[in-house]
Amino acid sequence: MGVASGIGMKVVGETKARGRQDMRRFPLQRTRNIGIAAHIDAGKTTLTERILYYTGRVHRIGEVDDGAATMDWMEIEKERGITITSASTSCAWRDHRINIIDTPGHVDFTIEVERSLRVLDGVVVVFCGVGGVEPQSETVWRQADRYRVPRIAFVNKMDRVGADFDRAVKMMREDLGSNAVPIEMPMGSGKELEGIIDLIEMKAYIYDESTYGMRFDVIDIPGKYQDEAILRRERLIEAITDYDDGLMQKYLDGDDIPTRHLKRALRKATLTAKVVPVLCGAALRNKGVQKVLDAVVDYLPSPIDVPPVEGLNPKTRQVEQRKPCDDEPFSALAFKIMSDPFVGKLTYLRIYSGKLKPGMNAYNAGRRHRERIGKILLMHANKREELECAFAGDIVAIVGLKRTFTGDTLCDTKYPIVFESMTFPEPVISVAIEPKTRSDQEKLTTTLGRLAEEDPTFRVRVDEESGQTIISGMGELHLEVLVDRMIREFGVKANVGKPQVAYRETITQVATGEGRFVKPGTPGGKGQYGHVILKVEPLERGAGFEFASEVAAETIPEAFIPAIEQGVHDSLENGVLAGYRIIDVKATLIGGSYHEQDSNEVAYKIATAMAVRNAIIRAKPIIMEPVMRVEVVVPEEFVGDVIGDLNARRGKVSGSFLRADGHVVRATVPLSEMFGYATGLRSATQGRALFTMEFSHYEEVPKSVAERMSANIEEMGSLP
Repeated sequence: MGVASGIGMKVVGETKARGRQDMRRFPLQRTRNIGIAAHIDAGKTTLTERILYYTGRVHRIGEVDDGAATMDWMEIEKERGITITSASTSCAWRDHRINIIDTPGHVDFTIEVERSLRVLDGVVVVFCGVGGVEPQSETVWRQADRYRVPRIAFVNKMDRVGADFDRAVKMMREDLGSNAVPIEMPMGSGKELEGIIDLIEMKAYIYDESTYGMRFDVIDIPGKYQDEAILRRERLIEAITDYDDGLMQKYLDGDDIPTRHLKRALRKATLTAKVVPVLCGAALRNKGVQKVLDAVVDYLPSPIDVPPVEGLNPKTRQVEQRKPCDDEPFSALAFKIMSDPFVGKLTYLRIYSGKLKPGMNAYNAGRRHRERIGKILLMHANKREELECAFAGDIVAIVGLKRTFTGDTLCDTKYPIVFESMTFPEPVISVAIEPKTRSDQEKLTTTLGRLAEEDPTFRVRVDEESGQTIISGMGELHLEVLVDRMIREFGVKANVGKPQVAYRETITQVATGEGRFVKPGTPGGKGQYGHVILKVEPLERGAGFEFASEVAAETIPEAFIPAIEQGVHDSLENGVLAGYRIIDVKATLIGGSYHEQDSNEVAYKIATAMAVRNAIIRAKPIIMEPVMRVEVVVPEEFVGDVIGDLNARRGKVSGSFLRADGHVVRATVPLSEMFGYATGLRSATQGRALFTMEFSHYEEVPKSVAERMSANIEEMGSLP
């Protein structure tokens, strides 16, 4: 691409497509592993489609609305027009290789974003020019913060009525707490969007829509935009001089700052996550996408720009590092499992160090077993390209791994290491499922197992009392999609019950409980003896479960402590009020005794269960319900009806404000009150309102609701 220089000069640029022939081995410094993430319907997949087109990876642009997007390859994705599973691909730009993962925007599939960000070096966060920072935008941002991933922001849909670039940037700063620094500005907005101004090069880009933006003009900034562009560039320079002493001195001396110095300082600030460069455009109208690719190359890190990955040596228990180098011992993290109808189970790996070839043996250090590497595939959505070797920095899929799951570490047998795994959110909704025919029974069990293997937020269990198979997930859409996949991909027909909320129980005060299990042995044989005294205490919301032991070895030998901890963990699966799992509890072993001959692990587990129940009853247990964060975008005339309906559903309205596409109402509402909300909202607003919902926190249910739930449990227990 050309860059204009000189007054009045125009340069005609053309995207230089580099296709399949460039998918060779690239040096690590010219490799980028990035994700594209955003709120639902912000335009992630549309942006990815343009990237693939401009880099020559595909030869026609696939549109999401037409069901033709390359990255939305599943039939259900094409029908619904949303991304459900993260898809990976690779392309080349400016002699750099870019590995891309396109992630879903719907909160029900947030695990896809979570596990992608765990293995990526950088991320492009897409924002709607009208909506700005939306609920899932915040979730994605927090996930990127958790894994300390550098990012750039792209304000999309600047061609829509009501698009406001400055408002979107302001929301990034205020709602996300980010140091968002615009490095571009739009030339107009809505239907008046003419092009993009690069504030670093101080040139304007005008895109030729007849070539789908493949050709563009690079011109001097038109007069009507010059003053604003100069002012914005000054702000850009001021924002990044703090991170480069040389740049600061040039700025204070009033010297001209070369473009390369500005880019170098901006890259340094971006890699340390102190600055988030903000770009703008309209992906659907093919404006500004090539500049996003330039920013990925210029500002996001290569594998050698991020700190070496750390892990624990399972033998020495010492922390070790693996540098992104082909000569280091092999190490990789499995971050995704997929079932492919043609090749079977695919395990997606991010290779952090060393090389990997088909036929090699790799060691699963966490599960302590060897895996033989089958075919190594470079994935382009659901298309596969077989590789002879994979190197440090690569993202590939492996065929044939039998006992490796999401979050597992694969490494060199001689140099074992275990990387930090991932944390997965707990399901909030459940349904009962049963096969329609006997012939479907075995297929159902197998299919549910495969789906649970793919998706760590999907859980399967059998209810001990009813014998029903219960599946749990992150929302109605999540379970609906999984059931649809069972029918389409695996040919299993099943009956599905009504959704049920995943309630939880917890405690409100400290209490102790004692459990003693004694079973005399037969003459000449061993008996069973276990005696445990436990203290339980409440933890902060979301803290989970903790266990500690304060007993001396002469009271209870250390060999039995793991059995007691497991006994506590198992006992908390069924609460004392309504049978729901108990969360946010710390259990401390404070006493007990043992019998030299009769004590064993089974006896201690039974005694522990008795102690836990006694302690929980004394600790004033309560029932907790999942509360969802809800955002409704509604025309002004229906705001009152929407707020009234949310209040009737036990909702708490946290705020409302006006934006270009309608009035936004934000609230927190118990999940149990949100079933059927989509239908009710459509009816109340003549189909003109939209809403999004994501899990917020667990909260104590009102006393009246808790009493009703306990009464229902008792009534069911008394049935013949």
